[in-house]
Amino acid sequence: MPSTRLTLLAVAHGTRSATGQKQIRDLVAAVARRRPEVDIRLSYADVQQPRIGEVVPTVRAAVVVPLLLSAGFHVRVDIARAVDGTRFPVTAPLGPDDVLLDSLARHLPADADADAVVLAAAGSSDPGWRASVAATARSLGGAHVGYVSGSSPSVAEVVAGLREQGARRIAIAAYLLAEGLFYRTLHRAGADSVTPPLALDPAVVPLVVRRYESALLTTAPARM
Repeated sequence: MPSTRLTLLAVAHGTRSATGQKQIRDLVAAVARRRPEVDIRLSYADVQQPRIGEVVPTVRAAVVVPLLLSAGFHVRVDIARAVDGTRFPVTAPLGPDDVLLDSLARHLPADADADAVVLAAAGSSDPGWRASVAATARSLGGAHVGYVSGSSPSVAEVVAGLREQGARRIAIAAYLLAEGLFYRTLHRAGADSVTPPLALDPAVVPLVVRRYESALLTTAPARM
């Protein structure tokens, strides 16, 4: 039977990495400890089960919180389709947000220890995603943008170009929520350091809670 409690329906991308899967589960568990009165469910937009479309019918009232870094295809298409026919509000994704920007900045080497910073993000043909990544790079002191999949230039290409220009110490700011294939490639891109996955930062927990609470202030989530 569908739950009668208000549900925070978290939607992660999904990964085949056991380490990355645990990082996302740990993040959601930390959110649950913050809001123990809330029924919190974890679902996925891709790769893992259960998919969000399978979980939506099992709850009566929910706020959908995308554990994603931009309102790209998974938010506009996968999540939108899953909640079609309900009145479940979908919050903004976790990024872009100053919390994530601050996390990246805190984990980068000191200015004196890095000649250049490369913001590494998942590739996408979605123009909104690319604009979001570019804006984050600018806010990170004019970091160079490199992509870990699909889009060009790749992180390795950007790092190699910076080496040719004389950069001796290059830091990668990993704009990735959890470990997985994309994150592992960053350690082979030729840089001197890589920031940890964002999900490991405790500051992300209250960010998820704030996304959930923002929906409560503007709407009464319920099924039609």
